[in-house]
Amino acid sequence: MNILDTIIAAKRIEVAGRKLQLPVSLLEKSAGFKRQKISLEQFLLDDNRTGIIAEFKRRSPSKGIINANADVVEVTRAYAENGASALSVLTDELFFGGSTADLEAARINQIPILRKDFIIDEYQLVEAKSMGADVILLIAACLSPGEVKFLARAATDLGLEVLLELHDNDELGHVNEFTPIVGINNRNLKTFTVDIDRSLSMASLLPANTVKVAESGIDKVDNIKLFRENGFRGFLMGEFFMKSPDPGEAFRHFVHQLKTASL
Repeated sequence: MNILDTIIAAKRIEVAGRKLQLPVSLLEKSAGFKRQKISLEQFLLDDNRTGIIAEFKRRSPSKGIINANADVVEVTRAYAENGASALSVLTDELFFGGSTADLEAARINQIPILRKDFIIDEYQLVEAKSMGADVILLIAACLSPGEVKFLARAATDLGLEVLLELHDNDELGHVNEFTPIVGINNRNLKTFTVDIDRSLSMASLLPANTVKVAESGIDKVDNIKLFRENGFRGFLMGEFFMKSPDPGEAFRHFVHQLKTASL
């Protein structure tokens, strides 16, 4: 069993327990459930923004502890104030050290927030909306094309947007009319190895109107310049900033470099 299989097996148990603890009827009464979403697609297509989806992540199965002491409010506020187009907040606790509370705390920021988790059940969509997320992640590697379409349609009906994550050509069949934003992960989720060329090689195979997002392994301004030249509008970055003692300052410095390079 690879790490992704292990995570999904644990997630099924976790979701079953959460359904018992906090049923949909209660989630639908939350303040977060009633708020109007902020559109990730619109923010990524805005040429005046950086396109960076800045991630808050404490640890990962491949890297272990990345930043155990970071404050989610302090870091995400710095991301938002220094030009992030969106935030990505990990809510998986067992493998990534995240929580619902992290996303709820990050909601003070008025930019789109992606709930970064392993979505396998419609319940998690309602949960995401109730905690203040604007976007949910669907990972093709752990879902069938039919499951992606079902969950993406359900998310859309709830007023959420979807970021569909692919990591090889075999997953292109997961793309459908409810997944206009597609991320290509440079990190293989089964082996956790990183190949920065993955996004570029797959980009031309996506539908022409796809909003393309490059994910993982981005650590240079030149990476973003290259992705932009190949039609990408979004760049999901987390570990590069979070491994710094001051992720917000690391982000501010990177954006300054990006703007200088664009002059």
